[in-house]
Amino acid sequence: MTGNDSARLLLRAGRVVTPEGERPAAVAVEDGRVTGVLPHDAPAPPGARVVDYGDAALLPGLVDTHVHVNDPGRTAWEGFATATRAAAAGGITTLLDMPLNSVPPTTTPANLEIKRDVARPQVHTDTGFWGGAVPANAGGLRALHDAGVFGFKCFLSPSGVEEFPELDADGLAAALAELAAFDGLLIVHAEDPGQLAAAPPADGSPRYADFLASRPERAETEAIALLLRLARETGVRVHVLHLSAAGALPLIAAARAEGVRVTAETCPHFLTLTAEEVPDGATEFKCCPPIREAANQDLLWRGLAEGVIDCVVSDHSPCTADLKVPDFGAAWGGIASLQLGLPAVWTAARARGHGLADVARWMATSPARLAGLARKGAIAPGMDADFAVLDPEASFTVDPAALHHRNPVTAYAGRTLRGVVRATWLRGRLIAADGRALERAGTLLRPERTPAAGLARSAPEERTPA
Repeated sequence: MTGNDSARLLLRAGRVVTPEGERPAAVAVEDGRVTGVLPHDAPAPPGARVVDYGDAALLPGLVDTHVHVNDPGRTAWEGFATATRAAAAGGITTLLDMPLNSVPPTTTPANLEIKRDVARPQVHTDTGFWGGAVPANAGGLRALHDAGVFGFKCFLSPSGVEEFPELDADGLAAALAELAAFDGLLIVHAEDPGQLAAAPPADGSPRYADFLASRPERAETEAIALLLRLARETGVRVHVLHLSAAGALPLIAAARAEGVRVTAETCPHFLTLTAEEVPDGATEFKCCPPIREAANQDLLWRGLAEGVIDCVVSDHSPCTADLKVPDFGAAWGGIASLQLGLPAVWTAARARGHGLADVARWMATSPARLAGLARKGAIAPGMDADFAVLDPEASFTVDPAALHHRNPVTAYAGRTLRGVVRATWLRGRLIAADGRALERAGTLLRPERTPAAGLARSAPEERTPA
């Protein structure tokens, strides 16, 4: 069964997560869109195929706005086929690819077209693209915006790859001034290079404590303070990527209360893993900014509950196994978790008293809103029929060899997680079931712009062949 036998479909589930809450329901679909959320025992429309998921939960398909696909150029690390297959198996129906770690990086319209050409025949999920803001394309952001990126990523500290250098304070101010002219969005890796330079280096050390000391919390808080000051001055919409330092939460909350247009995300690894449990030499846990202590994690969860943190996204940044040497200073930094985000977050969320509606808001609704994906992120009439079917009570132990991303390295290896993704639907088509990708039905997305150039909603560029 591929999910394409009929344009009409009715999905029943005991727990359907909608914007109004969670309830037993039947979701009617026609031509790839939700046409109604009906009582659970509602009769099927004439000619509709019925799929009954029993007591399972039907969530909106997840939207992951922070994925490093690395394709083209570093496809030994990852690629569009493997990344989107893993995403589909994990309940993700839409992802946005980061502009770096591919060669070339997405910093010019021509480079964006190269990436689209590579992605188009490969994607299992709907896929869009961030652009990059680097010193070399200063003054050229409008052209990249018009070419169809969803916003612009910059680093305030070295990115780790020479083809994507960081912006200094003057470069950040210039980029924000340029974005102000067309109401662009800047998403920021916020670590202060001065604070990193002043911290004790971790070079040559297998000790996680040494690595953690080399990426202090104040590097994040000072960089975020600079970003918020400039956003306040320019009025530009900004987004803090992969927040790990809870000390920045009061700064973000205060700025938002003053009217600064700022949002923030964190990642499953910051919510589920702690510095205290990382073994020395276990560089599969290395990422920048780093996994911090349990007390810090508690504050991140409070920030999520209070709405200071908007989104939970993967920051999937894989590499080949040989780059994860046991030296924390030399190892490549990045957590591979694309397929595991939903069960990892659900495992921790339920233990802290949160429900599936919270998880759907953090991992589907809010990321869709960040990117202007107006037809994604919710189960409601008129929305794309994107669904993740989750058995919330089932559990499994993570086996890296069973994951679909290219290299079998993950910080979650051997961990028991609760919540098994049973199926994933994209615009009414069944694209994954029981951990297996079925149909490649992904579409490349471009943002639709209003005349004022703000983000309005996503538009399909074209559908890939099945």
